[in-house]
Amino acid sequence: MPQRTQTVGYVRVSSDDQNLARQLEAIGEVDRVFSDKVSGGSRNNRTALDECTKYIRDGDTVRVASMDRLARSLRDMRDIVDEIIGKGAAVQFVKEGQTYSPDTNDPLSQLMLHMLGAFAEFERALIRERQAEGIRIAKAEGRYRGRARKLTPVQLDEARQLISTGVPKAEVARRYEVDRSTLHRALADPQQ
Repeated sequence: MPQRTQTVGYVRVSSDDQNLARQLEAIGEVDRVFSDKVSGGSRNNRTALDECTKYIRDGDTVRVASMDRLARSLRDMRDIVDEIIGKGAAVQFVKEGQTYSPDTNDPLSQLMLHMLGAFAEFERALIRERQAEGIRIAKAEGRYRGRARKLTPVQLDEARQLISTGVPKAEVARRYEVDRSTLHRALADPQQ
């Protein structure tokens, strides 16, 4: 009996406070969804993407709302698409209307992937440039305050007190529901 192929969805947002609903609507009904809430700047810490590539089998399709949800750089895009195709599966990008599979792995489809991936990378670079310019202008006008602090001054004082009594920093970070790196940065910041 031939194995049943599946269509799985991969969705990604950059942070916990962003919503996956728009992407879920774009990919439509799928057999299983893998979702990451992490920056797409690199493949590091994208556990759902790793699970997805391990899960898929020959004949499956990975459906993604748009290319920039899968990767932010052309190199990562190429590597991820090659990995999926190498397993005998296809990648379908809804927004771009493109599907890449082992049987459509021809020079024209490679050119389209590279062109669309390069445009996505270029668009991301422009967004970052405009963002940096806006921050620079806001700082010059005294309107930029930066990202909101995750620990209040009172919480930070309590954290210092706990650490001074021998409570491990990892435990303190868990109590205040922040990453250890956030706690370390806050403790090292002389303005806090």
